[in-house]
Amino acid sequence: MSDTRIGIWLIGARGGVATTTILGLLGLAKQKIPAIGLVSELALFNDLALASWDRFVVGGHEIRRSSLYDEAKKLFQSSHVLDPELIENCRDDLAKIDECIRPGILFNSGSTIEQLAQEGQAHCPPAPRAAVEQLVEDLAAFRRDHQLHHVVVVNVASTEPPVDERTIPGTWDELSRQLDQAGQCPLRASSLYAIAAFEAGCSYVNFTPSLGSAAEALCQLALRRGQCHAGRDGKTGETLLKSVLAPMFAHRNLEVMSWVGHNIFGNMDGLVLDNPENKQSKVVSKDRLLREILGYAPQTLVSIEYIQSLGDWKTAWDHIHFRGFLGTPMVLQFIWQGCDSILAAPLVLDLVRFTERAARRGETGVLTWLASFFKSPMGVAEFDFHRQFQMLEAWATAVRQETPSACR
Repeated sequence: MSDTRIGIWLIGARGGVATTTILGLLGLAKQKIPAIGLVSELALFNDLALASWDRFVVGGHEIRRSSLYDEAKKLFQSSHVLDPELIENCRDDLAKIDECIRPGILFNSGSTIEQLAQEGQAHCPPAPRAAVEQLVEDLAAFRRDHQLHHVVVVNVASTEPPVDERTIPGTWDELSRQLDQAGQCPLRASSLYAIAAFEAGCSYVNFTPSLGSAAEALCQLALRRGQCHAGRDGKTGETLLKSVLAPMFAHRNLEVMSWVGHNIFGNMDGLVLDNPENKQSKVVSKDRLLREILGYAPQTLVSIEYIQSLGDWKTAWDHIHFRGFLGTPMVLQFIWQGCDSILAAPLVLDLVRFTERAARRGETGVLTWLASFFKSPMGVAEFDFHRQFQMLEAWATAVRQETPSACR
């Protein structure tokens, strides 16, 4: 494993999450930063032969014209996050990664995302098949040029409008035929990236609420190509707390009558989510777990508002109205304030590390044991964070039992 090089291919490669992920990876590889916030650095996973941070090579797709160095500086200047000394120390490394970033694609992406794209930085193919072929070529070239053993594709791009999944054929063979005609294909760009990842022999992780690889037809393709995938929508803040607190109410037999969550933030993700179409994807993802955990549906309200001055910082205020013994109504409120990219970036690195290990182990299909990382985990009906984490622990035990002690 010490000589193996692994690729990380980021969709939305110069966004806030991607930039922070890349800078964090460089800092870890150079041993310039501590491993705080990284689940894969817990002692529980020390002997699983996970890839070391200096083994990773980064590339990606982007629809905007910029540079990683400029984006990192913007994050520091607008949100007072990231270490300026680390940014300067990694400037040459960021420039090298910029050379590995290719123009992304636009397909059914919605007007808000299309407005972010810049001429020459985004492909608008006449049919989905052409888009997939271009993406496969980019991934193949990245793997070949850097002599990579495996590539993990991670979607950290802006949230797309939702897709009516009833319009998507139930089998890959049926869906594949639709890729030749743009007017017949209901998929959006995130799913075309997933198709390309599987066709190119790569794993795929969807860190966004967008559809990605969640459709049954794409799950079939992943199995057919022998690839693994996971998603969707990284669980970083308010929803993480919901998945921890809701079981408490259930286990104490306290009736949650209503749960209101109000979210404000000012980064590019917030700007995109200011569009009601795009926002709907996120609201559904953030709201569904309560009824799953509680076993009933309290009145809920999730609001997401774009406040430009907040930059990458987001605040979530939650008001929980619950009923206790003798029918007495009570209230729990909490405020969560965190930096969006700083919360997300270590989880992206964890997911890459765990997914690569799963691929090396020969796992295919949906990695259900990564459920604790996602708001809407694929293939899993469990939303209790503690129980989800037990799934990850069980996977680690299985890997440990089959890993030679010399590799631990």
